[in-house]
Amino acid sequence: MSFFSKVLDYAERLPEGIERTRDQIIGIIDPDRRHDHPEEKLDDEIRAQINASHRFDSFADQRIDNAIKWHIDGHDYMYALSEILDSAKECIFILDWWLTPELYLRRPPADHPEWRLDRLLQRKARQGVRIYVIVYKEVTQTMSLNSKHTKAALEALHPNIACMRHPDHIGSKDAVEFWSHHEKLVVVDNHRGCVGGLDICFGRWDTHNHPLADVHPTDWSRTLFPGQDYNNARVLDFQNVDNYVSNAVSIMETPRMPWHDVHMTLCGSVCLDLSQHFVERWNEVKRRKYRNDDRFDWLALPHNVELSPSEAVVRHPHREKWHRMGRRFRQRFHLENDDKVEPPYTAPPHGLCRVQVVRSVCDWSHGVLTEHSIQNAYIQMINEANHFIYIENQFFISNTREEGPVKNQIAKAIVERILKAAKDDRKFKVIVVIPELPGFAGDVKNDSALKTIMAAQYRTINRGGHSIYEEIRKAGFEPMDYIRFYHLRCYDRINAPQKSLISQMEANSGVSFYEAQIALARQWEGPRYTGGDAPKEVFIKVPQPAQEGMVLSQTKMKLEKVPLPASYDDAVNIVRRFEKGSDDIRGDEDVSDTIAQHRLLDRTRLSDEIWYGSEAEERDAYVSELLYIHSKVMIVDDRRVIMGSANLNDRSQKGDGDSEIALVVEDGDMVRSTMNGQPYMAARFATTLRRKLFREHLGLIEPQNVLHSREEVTSFMRCAPEPNDNEIGTREDNAVADPLADSTLELWNRTARINREIFTEVFRPVPTNLVRSWSTYEASNDNYLPKVKTGHVVPEIQLQRIKERLSQVRGSVVECPLDFLIDDKDFVEGVDWLGLNPTLPIYI
Repeated sequence: MSFFSKVLDYAERLPEGIERTRDQIIGIIDPDRRHDHPEEKLDDEIRAQINASHRFDSFADQRIDNAIKWHIDGHDYMYALSEILDSAKECIFILDWWLTPELYLRRPPADHPEWRLDRLLQRKARQGVRIYVIVYKEVTQTMSLNSKHTKAALEALHPNIACMRHPDHIGSKDAVEFWSHHEKLVVVDNHRGCVGGLDICFGRWDTHNHPLADVHPTDWSRTLFPGQDYNNARVLDFQNVDNYVSNAVSIMETPRMPWHDVHMTLCGSVCLDLSQHFVERWNEVKRRKYRNDDRFDWLALPHNVELSPSEAVVRHPHREKWHRMGRRFRQRFHLENDDKVEPPYTAPPHGLCRVQVVRSVCDWSHGVLTEHSIQNAYIQMINEANHFIYIENQFFISNTREEGPVKNQIAKAIVERILKAAKDDRKFKVIVVIPELPGFAGDVKNDSALKTIMAAQYRTINRGGHSIYEEIRKAGFEPMDYIRFYHLRCYDRINAPQKSLISQMEANSGVSFYEAQIALARQWEGPRYTGGDAPKEVFIKVPQPAQEGMVLSQTKMKLEKVPLPASYDDAVNIVRRFEKGSDDIRGDEDVSDTIAQHRLLDRTRLSDEIWYGSEAEERDAYVSELLYIHSKVMIVDDRRVIMGSANLNDRSQKGDGDSEIALVVEDGDMVRSTMNGQPYMAARFATTLRRKLFREHLGLIEPQNVLHSREEVTSFMRCAPEPNDNEIGTREDNAVADPLADSTLELWNRTARINREIFTEVFRPVPTNLVRSWSTYEASNDNYLPKVKTGHVVPEIQLQRIKERLSQVRGSVVECPLDFLIDDKDFVEGVDWLGLNPTLPIYI
């Protein structure tokens, strides 16, 4: 383009830029512009009255007769999700923080190509199902979600698929800088739904084994984590997610970061409240961004108020208007006498669960005044706890008082409930499981996000002057008697002996390992690239051994340039050639491609594992990584559960930050149990979920090996209303049935202590109680951090000792190192915590 043409182009765009600037200024100076007219104030008052009439000040009331089932980890949930989506007859609503169209819901991908998300949604759209998707529109300068690709890829599938992105960040009246739409919500036909912590995106699918390795040198069709789905966010964040084959870490040397999460599928009238939440969001975003775009329908609420005149939605300010102008889909709960419910659906009742939807929303996210019913629910449930609280969450940032930059009061509720128990001399326990480190790439010392979040969590837990532990000690009690914190960690062995196998296969085939890795990713992506748009090469990030003692907790990376296959057929050819490179070497069938199952109730032993390479190669093949906890769940007294998308921090809990949704579940199906040795009636949903989580973390479950397409489909993989199998009364279940029994607590604490000792000896992970200050962390003469690639074993330990110690690991629970950096007061008491840092709310 010539200089003159550029000037004309800028001139033509000038009015648009001026208008966008004007809109943003209006948004700044008039933040209440949607709530200042008399009609808008009346709408707000009606909504306030509705909320005030419900528990937790929620927009939704409690609903009975719902079937709710839990799913632990992505393997089980995503299979159930594929069933729910495949059952759709009329409509699918999806609300997600990040959605990857190319995600495989069933695996291995080689055996389930038709169950890739985009292909499944395309099938349903061609059958006439209308699909509505809202994804968070990220800040592109700081995040790599690429919602633009999500929207383009989905809408290119079929006209029946519509995808909105929200919010805008610059140049609009509704510019939002910090906050995100964080819900993970699916509703199908207003009848079935999914709520929990799992986004439908890269990095979330995982099994109970939580393997760190996925190298299959002689049979790449066994790959479970294709392309970008093999990721370690602690080493390298996702980049260019529209391209399956970019941003590849070396699967030969870098362990993946495993992902632990929980989600629910459900069937029942609570879906009406979930649909209401989605319809409200959809219509609000359409009103702001797509008002005149006919591709995006207005939607009507599904409720039949003539048959349910007492429901709060009767008073909804926009119900009648949306009913006149919007597309309405059928509901199957409030029925006329002659109404028929077509298969696979059934008429109510569907189960015994009483359920209430709670949420965090405000003007920017939902066009309403701030609602923080999730925080209200957490606080009230903690206050009403009688015996025991179990929390799993991605973060743990809260405050025990009203002063200070952190505003949510969940920690205060925990302290008050513990002190009440302590003063009454009653046994009361709180167990909290959070990630060992936040899931961001970088060094603990130098990365501001990592350091700030860790400081905020330690300020909540045990330092800074007003933490939970300090407040309990001020009252004269020992906090460890009442509340303890834990992490999860895994180990594995990567089957990629370089000299004895990989290099020989490369020589025989004429294909490098990395060329085969990239070709496989290209193969999974399918025949998409055409013409000149196809990149010619990509880069793999290969870890290099550390050169200086303890300066960095993250390995330096070298870029390895790899040519990209020109076509899908070329990619298939390259993989086959590499596999055939082993024909004249040896069989690899007896060597396990992962050994992660030995932490669980495997029928074989780690010492029995075969290895055909050298001893040095096997030593280098053992790896460890934190097991990232992404759950957002609290279980109280084995009777009540709150689960959803909300983290335990201000972003999720205040209501005016990230938008969130969760369910409070109380099961009417009561089972005989014990609490502190005394007879006790527990709710099936709550107690079975808590017991299964305990058993997974303690290694008291069978391995979940995904080897071929003939994998048994268990009840835990099926969607609601099919119930989970009853495991109450088994030996492993009995070991954790009573959460207050001394035997249960001793088993949990002993396992966490031993696992921590083993991982410290073999891998020396950070954080650790052995590093109490930054000076120790940085000391070049201190050799705590070994000079090895991130996650690999320390150099001085012998192979026999590695196997001996790792064979003693049970499950994944490890103690939280409460003394990490405890001698450095500035870590938690700097200027950030005086309210002088305007960017602090981003992290807390």
